[in-house]
Amino acid sequence: MEIKQKKREEIEEKYKWDLSSIYKNDEEFLKDIEKLSQSIKKLKKFEKTIMQSAQNLYNCLQEYMRIDCNIEKLYLYSHCKYDQDTSNSTYQKYYGKMMNLINEYEKESSFIIPTLMKYNYKDIEKFYEESEKLKDEYEIYLKGLYRNKKYMLSETEEKLLSSISKAMNNSEDIYNLLTNSDFSFDYITLENKEKVELTDSNYSIYISSKNRNVRKQAFDLMYKTYKNHKDSIAKCLSSFIEANVTISKLRGYKNALFEALYLEDIDTSIYNNLINTVTNNITPLIEYYKYKKKLLNLDELHMYDIYVSTIDENEKIYTYEQAKDIILNALQVLGDDYINAIKKMFNERCIDVYNNKGKTSGAYSTDAYNQNPFILLNFEGRFDDVSALIHELGHSVHTYFSNKNNIYQYSRYSIFVAEVASTVNELLLSHYMIKNASNKDEKKFILNRLLEFYKASLFKQTMFAEFEKNIYDYVENGEILTSEFLCDEYYKLNEKYFKDSVILDEDIKYEWERVPHFYYFFYVFKYATSISAATYITNEILNGNTKMRDDYLKFLSLGSTKFPVDELKEIGIDMNDSKVIKNAIDYFKEILNEFKALND
Repeated sequence: MEIKQKKREEIEEKYKWDLSSIYKNDEEFLKDIEKLSQSIKKLKKFEKTIMQSAQNLYNCLQEYMRIDCNIEKLYLYSHCKYDQDTSNSTYQKYYGKMMNLINEYEKESSFIIPTLMKYNYKDIEKFYEESEKLKDEYEIYLKGLYRNKKYMLSETEEKLLSSISKAMNNSEDIYNLLTNSDFSFDYITLENKEKVELTDSNYSIYISSKNRNVRKQAFDLMYKTYKNHKDSIAKCLSSFIEANVTISKLRGYKNALFEALYLEDIDTSIYNNLINTVTNNITPLIEYYKYKKKLLNLDELHMYDIYVSTIDENEKIYTYEQAKDIILNALQVLGDDYINAIKKMFNERCIDVYNNKGKTSGAYSTDAYNQNPFILLNFEGRFDDVSALIHELGHSVHTYFSNKNNIYQYSRYSIFVAEVASTVNELLLSHYMIKNASNKDEKKFILNRLLEFYKASLFKQTMFAEFEKNIYDYVENGEILTSEFLCDEYYKLNEKYFKDSVILDEDIKYEWERVPHFYYFFYVFKYATSISAATYITNEILNGNTKMRDDYLKFLSLGSTKFPVDELKEIGIDMNDSKVIKNAIDYFKEILNEFKALND
């Protein structure tokens, strides 16, 4: 029987998001675009008067934030409409109009920060004496701007740097074009003798196949293909890193890592503490791989064996209604305010549930100030889909509390803490599912997923972070990145993280080529710090620490009123303290021991 993908109009309304809370219809949206375009054109009137008085500065910032807030609202509507069916030509056009408006806004408002930077922060402090509103509403924002002044160049130099920045940062585009469009893989032969073309997207299916020959074929073919492009990809990555290192030096930062963390006021010691703590406590990961080899009944565990599940993956299928009930029960420990926020999103149709023809793949949470957060899903009923929903609800509730408790300019929270809220939800879901499993197999299924989650988010991302730091250090020491160095460095780190638990097939040294996050400028470590902080929070809440629960809800309400490291300190988490990372590793060991007890 052939099952066709449904068209948008064939999906029941109750499973579609209701965007009428943003704009009742397209006409309202188009009117607002036109009105905002006129407002943007008038921004220039502040260019010569912005620093003439405290009132002028306040008026300019108010208008700047008002337009920015409305841009968010318009963008939310246009991109949600586009993503729900990317084949719809009307919303393709509206999304394009929105992009043009954003470009216009960036151009017309580009004078504000350079003009402010011509003055010293002492001049701003004098204005605070004249205007209490300016101080109350913009002091944190302005302090943040002037904090970066010492690393800004002259106006002429900034314009020059801006004009060449696109050329300096096109490495990621070239990499994506090469790996997404130009790569061509050969075919692998499945156990039923069927030949299937390997792709980057279906690789995860075949590398986790129960048939060892299939997963070995997938591994060998994947890295054979990347091996053939190692020099091109090495050039992409080295160009990206050299550009970042050059800009870092020009601006006077200590190094590129310092620059990447400076904007969020994260000390480089936090980055180093993560790497040191994980590598000094790697034994539980080694034990996990050795136990996996035993369960798979293999004489040797190769790199192409580590993704195959050790349990029977006869997954239970959940309806969307069952998923909602599970989530509400799993998150009950966070209290009524949190649950009411979740119910609001369910009841006000803030979630686009099912896949339809033309819909954007994956899952995300999106929002604008003073609007409901919205979630896009492609729900198929697997546990991973339930997990994706509770993950995105974590982002949405974080946004909801942050928007509700802060004025617009302080409503955005840092990426460093964004994944903490979503991960807490995922961990609470796993705990609930283990506690309420109807049989041993269900419990083993969730424990296995948890082990893989920690392996990927804590251990693997830390290895990536160490690799990224090492190659930046290499360039900053005046060396040239080559494919040979990158492969050798990556292989050495695999030896360090896998030790004697896995046979390191030589082609694993090409895996660095498959990691697009190396073009995100020291981003990967945040996955590991987030799961560590989330583990600490979750364990405290589950152990009945009501103060942690209450403090956690306050943490979700802080927005950008504090730097992210200070936000975590508000709930007793010091990311410079190795015990936070160690706590996550210890929890991984607890899961492993529980998993062993069920299998042995």
